[in-house]
Amino acid sequence: MMIGPDFSRELRRGEEDEVDALLRAAFDGTGEADLVKALRKDGAIAGESVATWDGRIAGYYALSHMVAPKGWLCLAPVAVAPDRQRSGLGRRMMGVLAEWARLSQTCVVVLGQVEFYEKAGFSQARAQGLTSPYSLEHMMIAGPGADVPKVALKYPKAFAKLG
Repeated sequence: MMIGPDFSRELRRGEEDEVDALLRAAFDGTGEADLVKALRKDGAIAGESVATWDGRIAGYYALSHMVAPKGWLCLAPVAVAPDRQRSGLGRRMMGVLAEWARLSQTCVVVLGQVEFYEKAGFSQARAQGLTSPYSLEHMMIAGPGADVPKVALKYPKAFAKLG
């Protein structure tokens, strides 16, 4: 009998290895798992959330403190277990996150599939005034207001190791 997804919650101590395995399976490699380890080591992570399904972690995302602007967060990585992709779990997790960003008055930036993140409440149009080391083509923002912020993004140093 399938139980189905639970609500998202904070990562608990001791679940790091399960998240590591999820990241490796979801991305078919070690890049994202290595990024999370580096962010943890550097103390850059603001929070890690998971969603369980049938008693195991099936969804995950990390929020990290941007170096600049102060108070902003970056979202990466976001992962859903391969056997749970296209189930709506990722969209639900991102929708809750986008609403949290709005209500908490916190700007969250993400690089990713525009169609997916915009359905969850992120905006590509609002990100077009940003200056970033990454392409604005796939950059989106969630958070308060409807303005187009004109700020320069500086990511935690662990992101520099990405290819």
